[in-house]
Amino acid sequence: MSNSKNRLAYAVATVLTGTGLVASAPGVALAQEAASDSIEEILVTAQRRTQSLQDVPIAMQVIDSTLIKDVAAENLGDLNGFVPGLVISDGSPTQPRYQIRGIQTGDFGVGTDPAVGVYVDGIYAARSGASLLAFNDIDHIEVLKGPQGTLFGRNSAAGAISIVTRQPEDEFHSLLRVRVGEYGKQYYEGMLNTPLGDSVALRINGVYNKSDGWLEDAATGQDLMPEKNWAGRVALRWKLSDSTSATLSWDHDDLDQLARPAIGLIPIGAGQTQVGFPADPASYIDPRKAPVYNDVVGNEESRKLDQVNLFIDHNFGGADFRSSTSWRQFDTVNREDEDGTNLIGVYFDTANIEDNQSFYQEFKFSGKTSNIDWVGGVSYYKEKANQISDTHTYTDGIDTLGVNLGIYDAVGIPFPLYAGTSSFIEEFGLTMLGMPWREAMYNRGNFEAYAAFGDVIWHVNDKTNLTFGLRYTHDKKEFTWINGPHETPELDAVVAGLEQLGFFTVFPIPAEAYRFSDIIFAVDTPPGGLTKKDSWDDVSPRLVLDYKVTPNAMVFGSLAKGYKAGGYNSTEVGSEFENEDVWNFEAGIKSVFPDAGVVLNASAFYYVYNNKQAIALANDVDGSDIPQYVIDTSDEKAWGVDVDAQWRPVDQLRLYANVAFIDATYKSKITRGTDPLDLSGEPTGEPYLSASLGASYGWALGAAGDLELSSRYAYRGKSRCNQDSERQGTCALQAVFKVGEATNRLDLRLGWTSANDTFGLAAYVTNVLDDQYVSGINNITTNTFGTPFASISEPRLWGVEATVSF
Repeated sequence: MSNSKNRLAYAVATVLTGTGLVASAPGVALAQEAASDSIEEILVTAQRRTQSLQDVPIAMQVIDSTLIKDVAAENLGDLNGFVPGLVISDGSPTQPRYQIRGIQTGDFGVGTDPAVGVYVDGIYAARSGASLLAFNDIDHIEVLKGPQGTLFGRNSAAGAISIVTRQPEDEFHSLLRVRVGEYGKQYYEGMLNTPLGDSVALRINGVYNKSDGWLEDAATGQDLMPEKNWAGRVALRWKLSDSTSATLSWDHDDLDQLARPAIGLIPIGAGQTQVGFPADPASYIDPRKAPVYNDVVGNEESRKLDQVNLFIDHNFGGADFRSSTSWRQFDTVNREDEDGTNLIGVYFDTANIEDNQSFYQEFKFSGKTSNIDWVGGVSYYKEKANQISDTHTYTDGIDTLGVNLGIYDAVGIPFPLYAGTSSFIEEFGLTMLGMPWREAMYNRGNFEAYAAFGDVIWHVNDKTNLTFGLRYTHDKKEFTWINGPHETPELDAVVAGLEQLGFFTVFPIPAEAYRFSDIIFAVDTPPGGLTKKDSWDDVSPRLVLDYKVTPNAMVFGSLAKGYKAGGYNSTEVGSEFENEDVWNFEAGIKSVFPDAGVVLNASAFYYVYNNKQAIALANDVDGSDIPQYVIDTSDEKAWGVDVDAQWRPVDQLRLYANVAFIDATYKSKITRGTDPLDLSGEPTGEPYLSASLGASYGWALGAAGDLELSSRYAYRGKSRCNQDSERQGTCALQAVFKVGEATNRLDLRLGWTSANDTFGLAAYVTNVLDDQYVSGINNITTNTFGTPFASISEPRLWGVEATVSF
């Protein structure tokens, strides 16, 4: 224990002397005998070269297999909260949202691009619909904070998430993992890596996951929030010569489950057929305790994805060359409830259907001399995207809208049109109620992007480096909106039959009244649609100066620009917006104290984000009575601090701490709609503080193997509300629940591995304290049907796991 005490004393003395609080520490013996290899070197590719994490002057956090294992993460969404500053909303896995340092793109339409770039082995995952995939043979994940426009390119204005997979190796390896748990949880993973001769290696990996779901429909007893997906990956590496190799891989991801339910906030009683309007917030019920009703016809969330990558690497002696070629195709369907009731009079669901195909090619050169470390290249990207934004209701619901919004009164119809008429046609054995009503917006996009980039690190001397990088990007987009008349074939047949009977010659309402214009998508387009074309150019530089204060401590300062291409709002016909750009200044330190087992990295930043586009719900847009999703434009600014610390005081104990502080406000923003709000100077909603803590302790059991207990804790502070927050459902204080309150999550894991690492057993609990939160109120139907609904976070879940590896 003397070594442990010395390490603790050394750590304290290091912090105190490093901050100037004491000049020396008499009587403190520095633990010189402590093993300097207690801190493992982490290699990353954040600067498009392989470097030690501590030599990279970028604020970033590396998610290794340990963290993934500790929280039983099966995709990026399971890591939400454990990387402060990064927020992942994965309630709908085919429509996730990513946010870094308060910046995200809320629009899921194909006409716009994300502000956070997701990359897998350097290949850009352009659409959010195919970015939240099952973890399949993941080595580590690099989360880069701040704009990465120079190194990663377009649409990484807020930062980048770089996923690095394991590659084929020359030795035989195999793995089988089985995980079972609460709510019918079953998870299986298998991996086989084998050499095929002296120059070829093959790696195959597959995962299968399912669970019944942790919610239940109060009317039908059906399990809700289930999981069902599988994924596979095959990679073949061929060493063509001593200087040339090629790796070909195929990835497949298959998701097929129910979409997320809408938890209604309006109490529904037995025999009730309608809800009061307008909705009264004082009557809202707590969604964490509310009965759940989910009556979606054709309820589905699905995705099929295939991707083929080819990497060719060649060493020219003085330079390395890599060609990266990728083809990706995916289809998604997400049809989900939007009213939170099982009443046909307020029935409303939406469907997002996508078909996407993309191609990416990059040629990259890199090299080193005694004074210069350089990388440069060119890339080409081409994408074809098709999207259908569907809405479904019934004629009963159209009656509800006609009454609630005063549409019938405005056109002189004295009663609910379809219900009233049905009472007159019953004698013919006919009705106009219960007839499906569909409206759809069709979008087509053809996109291309060209880029050239270069980044040079000049080693001024053995302590100082100066880095300059530059990327030029040219984006071209062609986008089409097609919005035709609503589709009501059953209703049309009834109206046609009544016309043949001569009904409308005596009835006071003409046949044409039953075929009035669209309610949801009020703007029709020409028969062939409305098409727009445009192009955008950008130059994104970065300048970095870093200096080694000591061999184990580096300070740095940087100025970088990020870029997000202009585009179109899928649900707002004819809309177009220009480039978004962000300028970020960063200053930080990266330090290691090997004898104390301490790693301490910190950075402070300030950014200005111009022309930021965000989707928002607005009333009375273009004369429509129906709330519509529109694009709001704003300029934002923020400053903050990120801290990343690790401490290994003894070999058996590891401690982790990550903290992010941010003060984000609008420089300029005025909302759209009937009642515009000036939010300039107000907070954007991002909380001041988020943090993640972790600890693990191991016991060596000799021939019996090893035992390890780990805990992970995530905290996110209270949202900083503004005037528009409650309208958007991101902040609300109700009588029985809150939206935007501070959140906590604690996970525990106890694992055993055999002495030769062949066998493993573990038990885990996520959200140990069973803290559930209301993640937001959705007001898409609040001002139309009077049916607000909410989503809630997962409850406590437990499971056990067994692994076998050779």
